[in-house]
Amino acid sequence: MPRIIPATEWAHLEAGLKQRVTALNAFLRDIYGKGQILKDRIIPAELIYTASNFQREVHGIEVPLGIYTHIVGTDLIRDDKGEYLVLEDNLRSPSGVSYLLANRQAMTRIFPGMFDRKGVRSVEHYTSELHAVLSSLSPRAPQATVVLLTPGMYNSAYFEHAYLAQQMGIELVEGRDLFVDNGRVWMRTTSGRTQVDVIYRRVDDDFIDPLTFRPDSALGVPGLIDVYRNGHVAIANAIGAGVADDKAVYAYVPKMIEYYLNEKPILNNVPTYLGWDREQLPYILENAHELVIKAVGEAGGYGMLIGPASTREQVAEFVAKVKENPRNYIAQPVISLSRHPTYYADSDEFEPAHVDLRPYILVGQDVTIVPGGLTRVALKRGSLVVNSSQGGGSKDTWVLTPDAAARSSQQSQFQGGMSQGQGSHGQVQGMGNMTQSFGLPEVAPQASALPGAGEHDTAPPVPPEGQAQFQGSLNHEAPHTETVTSKENTTQGGEG
Repeated sequence: MPRIIPATEWAHLEAGLKQRVTALNAFLRDIYGKGQILKDRIIPAELIYTASNFQREVHGIEVPLGIYTHIVGTDLIRDDKGEYLVLEDNLRSPSGVSYLLANRQAMTRIFPGMFDRKGVRSVEHYTSELHAVLSSLSPRAPQATVVLLTPGMYNSAYFEHAYLAQQMGIELVEGRDLFVDNGRVWMRTTSGRTQVDVIYRRVDDDFIDPLTFRPDSALGVPGLIDVYRNGHVAIANAIGAGVADDKAVYAYVPKMIEYYLNEKPILNNVPTYLGWDREQLPYILENAHELVIKAVGEAGGYGMLIGPASTREQVAEFVAKVKENPRNYIAQPVISLSRHPTYYADSDEFEPAHVDLRPYILVGQDVTIVPGGLTRVALKRGSLVVNSSQGGGSKDTWVLTPDAAARSSQQSQFQGGMSQGQGSHGQVQGMGNMTQSFGLPEVAPQASALPGAGEHDTAPPVPPEGQAQFQGSLNHEAPHTETVTSKENTTQGGEG
């Protein structure tokens, strides 16, 4: 079952995400340049210079178009009031977009024609938009040679690397396929060497050039940073961009928006306590059993303590780590996450599962956000983490066009007729029923609305603008199919 987002709701998210990435790029240009925000003491300089992903080696480099984060994956959660909150920003090598595209391909094959009838916006243009953004970073655009640099087939995201390269029609390369000569980066081919203009890298900073960073790296290209510094090759995302997705720096993004754009944030952060702050550290230590504590540089659901779901021994062990290195940890209150009906084959039923949303933002001369994003689902029963590395899955996300309600009303009688049919069209009829009422007003979820809901799965009522009711029969579904979970069943975790 897809996650459905109405047009008005998506417009709000889109505006907030554009605002956020604009401010983040301004921040990165600033700290790798004059550092005015640090001089004005809006953000403590100590916090930036002690970040593990702040790369002094690229300070002063002028990047193409002044853009550091060309591909951004922002993790959003929805609280018990129906408000979308930013959980974290992924600015280095955000993964998962291949699953977004694969999910949509699968849905269009199973239910051909439904997307046009129901006004679901397309996502298939993502790879062409991505290629256009990457090509625009070179003076030789649109004839620029773009490659995707992968760590290799043993990397957990290798499928995505190969998929994106194939869809964009560019070469998938490893470090050994590239070399530096005469101040340029070259690619080895069967017909000789070819100059490389843009590298879409899926290799971390520390491994990308053994002459500048880790000398034991066999994944990078020796001498690459010198070519990069001289402006003869572009790298996306830029080296050093990861300092802005440090979970401690994340807490200052609202101040960045006000400082650089003179605007109030459209999307709010989750309240965050910083371990390095002497005034906030005691609160973290004393209330660890009630908080979610995360290491600032970890991803994939690792390096995290969920206080209410942990034993006293686990809390004590984690608190000791925080005391040892407070800079490395932040804490957040437990936020009630929304849930979405998800089919489980073993029970042959739809059951509630925790979800978040990762939209993908492309930043070039313009900002492009593919409608939807990757809805990540905690598929493992009893698991509170949506990350794929922790057993999570994903589902298709449908963003509706503004006229989707009118289309749905016009189609409802036709779909009602379909639901009377028999035979091989059963699956399509079921989806027709599910989408009958896109145009209906939203309904607050009821405690009994979710099949299989247990004691801690009961959803508190929320206002109509929050969540929509999911009925066990899957008929007459309102635009949202999410409900809100209790605090006992919640987590906040990120994935690279």
